[in-house]
Amino acid sequence: MASFIYQARDPSGRSISGDVEALDEHTAATQLMDRGLMVVTMRRGATRKIGRKRQQGKVKPQDLVVFTRQLATMMDAGLPLVQSLTALEEQTDNKAFKSILRQVTEGVEKGQAFSEALTEHPRVFNRLYVSMVEAGETGGLIAEILDRLASYLESTSRLKKKVKSAMTYPVIVCFIAISIALFLILKVIPIFGGIYKDFGAQLPGPTQVLIHISDILRHYFLLAAATVAAAIYGFVQLKHTKKGAAVWDRIKLRLPVFGKLIHKIAISRFSRTFAALLRSGVPILETLRIVGQSSGNTVVEDAVEKTAASIERGDNLALALRQHSIFPPMLVRMVSAGEQTGKVDVMLEKISDFYDEEIEATLAGLTSLIEPLLILFLGVVVGSIVICMFLPIFKLNQIVQF
Repeated sequence: MASFIYQARDPSGRSISGDVEALDEHTAATQLMDRGLMVVTMRRGATRKIGRKRQQGKVKPQDLVVFTRQLATMMDAGLPLVQSLTALEEQTDNKAFKSILRQVTEGVEKGQAFSEALTEHPRVFNRLYVSMVEAGETGGLIAEILDRLASYLESTSRLKKKVKSAMTYPVIVCFIAISIALFLILKVIPIFGGIYKDFGAQLPGPTQVLIHISDILRHYFLLAAATVAAAIYGFVQLKHTKKGAAVWDRIKLRLPVFGKLIHKIAISRFSRTFAALLRSGVPILETLRIVGQSSGNTVVEDAVEKTAASIERGDNLALALRQHSIFPPMLVRMVSAGEQTGKVDVMLEKISDFYDEEIEATLAGLTSLIEPLLILFLGVVVGSIVICMFLPIFKLNQIVQF
């Protein structure tokens, strides 16, 4: 398959340039005409292998949110799918996303369903995204489903930003504390150690220990750095295993203060994803499988899988959820009320909104609490090193030998 670089004009007369993949020049021109473009010039570009799906760069979540919202708006306005995809492809600045959108557009032009074309790019369009689009195509409500999907992605992205923003300050302060401590240990303490060595007396215990630590780190710094890096790498690899991820997720849920926050985030994500899929018309068992995979916590995923098995055996949703302690009683009661009124999706949406407010309040409280604690931590780390180094000076008359 060859690539053809073209210049064309859209129905409004605006000049457009780009490239398109096709078997020959005639096919390329036909594809452009189908998009409503009038070809001005066209020349052959580099030849590409058929089926090549490599992409450069990374598609950010925000790019996907903007794309979904704009596609929903354009389709709600009555624009054809191919024309909408082409317009969004041309306006995006992300080269990787542009390439993906071009491939999706070409797939739709060749007769693929939109959801089918999206499945070829699972790293960008996950199972939840594809399932909602497929449900929209089946029910003939693609614009409405895309609008709901955009709202879901925006809410999820907003929550992630809040959590990252709250965690940024502690990470920066810890990094500064470690950097200052390493600088003092590797550069400053050896100078004091040389001075105290000339005193010829026994130094205070804390000072002697700090000097020994400095000597060890200076002589074996690369080994120590390699050991730390290996430990971090091993921990990350362990987390990627099924058993390791399960153990780590259980530990996270039991952490003081942060465990409750992580639990609330998991329940909020579960509720919002469940509500979005149910409202879109995705079957409940398929919904549960998708919700479990997108929960971000293996404890929740395991509970959701068992819930799906209970529903297959004939239990109702509330009864199946009640069997697992990871789901709060309030969630179970509201789901039960939703089943009685036929508004489970509405109840789940309200639960998600409630937990989002709880998360925001918890993050605000943690931020106000963490700030003084981190300043205290920084002071203790640096202050302890400084005090240890100046202890001999405080007892100068005892350690100097005449």
